[in-house]
Amino acid sequence: MPPRFTQVASALPSTVPFVGPETRERETGRPFKARLGANESVFGPSAEAIRAMERAARDAWMYGDPENHDIKTALAEFHGVRPENIVVGEGIDGLLGYLARLFIEPGDIAVTSDGAYPTFNYHVSGFGGALAKVPYDRDREDLPGLVAKARETGAKLVYLANPDNPMGTWIEGRVLAELLEELPDDAVLALDEAYVEFAPKGAAPPIDVERPNVIRFRTFSKAYGLAGARIGYAIGHADLVGAFDKVRNHFGVNRIAQAGALAALSDAAHLDMVVGSVDRAREEIVRIAGSHGLETIPSAANFVAIDCGRDGAFARRVLAGLVSGGIFVRMPLVAPQDRCVRIAAGTEADLERFAAEFGPALEAAASAD
Repeated sequence: MPPRFTQVASALPSTVPFVGPETRERETGRPFKARLGANESVFGPSAEAIRAMERAARDAWMYGDPENHDIKTALAEFHGVRPENIVVGEGIDGLLGYLARLFIEPGDIAVTSDGAYPTFNYHVSGFGGALAKVPYDRDREDLPGLVAKARETGAKLVYLANPDNPMGTWIEGRVLAELLEELPDDAVLALDEAYVEFAPKGAAPPIDVERPNVIRFRTFSKAYGLAGARIGYAIGHADLVGAFDKVRNHFGVNRIAQAGALAALSDAAHLDMVVGSVDRAREEIVRIAGSHGLETIPSAANFVAIDCGRDGAFARRVLAGLVSGGIFVRMPLVAPQDRCVRIAAGTEADLERFAAEFGPALEAAASAD
């Protein structure tokens, strides 16, 4: 007898939201010279975080604290909220999965931008939900369009990343806060702020934590350099946050990750160094693109989208040329944003390698016409 999958699972294709660089390396049989596609922090975690994780490794025979007490308490103090307003999980991706499990049943609707971060879609589809998508407006998320679509469809969830992934654009916090007043009271906004540490001051909206239909997601994967540790958190109303205890994996965050995140949170000097390094790297990516007569999308994230000046087919050839040259990058998947390739902030050496391969990749893509 075949396995008795749910109807939802049986109807879904086997998909992987992102193909990792390790997969590409196995396919080609050689390592990448520069890893600039996963929006990781090549500047690494805080030395304090590394030492804390090394110490915690000695106790790896024990499960991590299922309540994540110490890191929750520190995050609550950091953000000026109560621990009851914080839930910790296996990165934003894991927390989005729990959010979908809390709200989405077969046929329920969630609203997102067409071409936005695909892992949210993956989770909604995994619970049988339907996606209502809104096109980008000049490479930016169309917030009024998302609100209107939520009203039109009766959506239970609305997903928005600010700064945006994959384009790096951002919405001013005050504008976002004003437009959120138009959001239906029974629609929950999932506000993904994975890149907020890199954004200009004022990009994070002043949302009252007691507002019951907004939950904000943050991560230690980007600016704090702990992508491999898989630890993130969400901030929201105590009733909404408390509901995660009904569905989350209580031992999902290991004690090494908890220790690293706690130490990273207190190392402001390292965070400042990373943000400054990302600023310089973004400027260098813009310079490299400009040297080939290409424009970039203004970015508040740790990556820059380069407009290749033509259509998605051309950009895919450019990406293939870069990957062939040993530079791991990614690109937006939906037109017209797929005219771009996306380059993560790297070290000076990383960007020198990228610059050396970018021109040949452009030339090879053009010669294929």
